[in-house]
Amino acid sequence: MSLSFCMIVKNEQENLAQCLQSVKGVVDEMVVVDTGSTDRTAEIAKEWGAQVYYFDWCDDFAAARNVALKYVTGNWILVLDADERLVPSIVPQIKQAIAQENCLMINLVRQEIRASQSPYSLVSRLFRNHPQIQFNRPYHALVDDSVSQILKQECRWKIGSLPDVAILHEGYQADTIARRNKQQIAKQAMQRYLAQQPSDPYVASKLGALYVEMGDFSKGLELLTKGLNQLNIYAKYQPGEADDSLLYELHYHLGIAHRKKQNLAEAKHHYEMAIKANILPQLKLGAYNNLGNLLKDTGHLLEAKAAYETTLKTDPNFVQGYYNLGMTLRAMGDYPEAIAAYQKAIQLDPNYPEAYQNLGVALLSAGKVLSGLEAFKTAIAFYQKSDPIEAQRLRQTLQEIGFHL
Repeated sequence: MSLSFCMIVKNEQENLAQCLQSVKGVVDEMVVVDTGSTDRTAEIAKEWGAQVYYFDWCDDFAAARNVALKYVTGNWILVLDADERLVPSIVPQIKQAIAQENCLMINLVRQEIRASQSPYSLVSRLFRNHPQIQFNRPYHALVDDSVSQILKQECRWKIGSLPDVAILHEGYQADTIARRNKQQIAKQAMQRYLAQQPSDPYVASKLGALYVEMGDFSKGLELLTKGLNQLNIYAKYQPGEADDSLLYELHYHLGIAHRKKQNLAEAKHHYEMAIKANILPQLKLGAYNNLGNLLKDTGHLLEAKAAYETTLKTDPNFVQGYYNLGMTLRAMGDYPEAIAAYQKAIQLDPNYPEAYQNLGVALLSAGKVLSGLEAFKTAIAFYQKSDPIEAQRLRQTLQEIGFHL
């Protein structure tokens, strides 16, 4: 089976080489559609052996992606964005999956590097080169709708998924989003689509979550609730065809919205409903983690501890889980275990100033003054680079209790 790679790009000279390097030698051809770059993006693509085509941007990601599909020739198609890269260890699984005769699409697990919320998502980026498969939706463009139509027409096909992480994504880091103004672009595109498709629960989920992220909690809550109601109506009349991943997202983001509005009982309910969704366990880490945070902040420490421990059983490399477990154990007065949890978080992410800072607190509380001060020094050094105001605040706090660093 031949495998083609395609992508759309604009001004991605900083990220593109790393992305193309990750697929070079894995795919049989690389197709890059440039939508208006003013930097060296196109030249870099050509240097890596990609076929480069051009498309006049029309504020529609689906339209641009569908142009890319016209140029691929392989039996299967892999799609990445420039700020993503393929995990090398997943390649044998991909080759085995696309060798199945009756498989139409393979869902891939994507890890969101240093994401503030859910660390994993499931994306439909690997699919057969079928003439009826097309992207739709102007933002968060997907092939899922066209795949669903094919499945209704041709019963021989099936959808598969790979359980291990296949894609690493760095585009959701807060500073990156601010730099590229992605939030505003997404908002405008999805608002237009919602005006055309007011009963679409998917766009309600995505746009509602974006409203919450941008601070418009009431509007986000209203739209997410509408999306959940629409999905429930669809499930009632189309039993067995409900989208479990969309159900999870709606409940998950409703939990966040209600938490922002201080509706704690409602937030807890939605996190618990998200956890019940029939999806891959690693995709539920965000709900478990947020539920743990809510329980911890409301004094339910044993329940919070259980929630964080569940995240770590699911993903032993979940840095935020160790950090939050450390916070909970420290609140319970279990300083040795809290110290161990903070140290594990730091082992996994050595550039984690909050973990060093709270490790320092736990060490001081356990009577290990010198080790505690060393942890504080490291935290201050990291803060000095990323947040000088916080570095000064921490110094002043330590001075007030008699330590001058």
